[in-house]
Amino acid sequence: MADDQFPGWHGTTIIGVKKGGEVVIAGDGQVSLGQTVIKGTARKVRRLKPGGHEVVAGFAGSTADAFALLERLETKLESTPGQLARASVELAKDWRTDKYLQKLEAMLIVSDGSDIFVITGAGDVLEPEHDVTAIGSGGNYALAAARALMDSDLSAEEVARKSMAIASDICVYTNGNLTVEKITA
Repeated sequence: MADDQFPGWHGTTIIGVKKGGEVVIAGDGQVSLGQTVIKGTARKVRRLKPGGHEVVAGFAGSTADAFALLERLETKLESTPGQLARASVELAKDWRTDKYLQKLEAMLIVSDGSDIFVITGAGDVLEPEHDVTAIGSGGNYALAAARALMDSDLSAEEVARKSMAIASDICVYTNGNLTVEKITA
């Protein structure tokens, strides 16, 4: 569908912060369609436990697409227990080559407490350079704020929460209704 025919989904900010031996993934609760807020309390950060190995995942983009990807990620994690990097690469390969998956419009931030990755439909599995990453409409705002706060005495959770608050003050597609999940290695 052409851009001028579709109002455009917006409305999420997800941040991942790795600091002090823990990883925090936080996401806002807003889902917007065009200029209309559809929901303000969505949960876009999930805790997965495939094969007893905990992983936290946050998603931006189409909710149904993200759930399809999370299910695939869980399957990959079950077949490669404790190997988040490998499971993420396998998911990205499938996403890039499978005709069904290619149409999915979402991005993921995933962590097992020691590693943190962004997985995209372009086949990317990216590990953040400065232990902070963000996706979604307000992602760049949250990322800039978190990068500025990383040298402070704040914990990973405090950096994530403050960064999300700044993003929600700037981005009209981001609200302050947070879901925060913490995981340690």
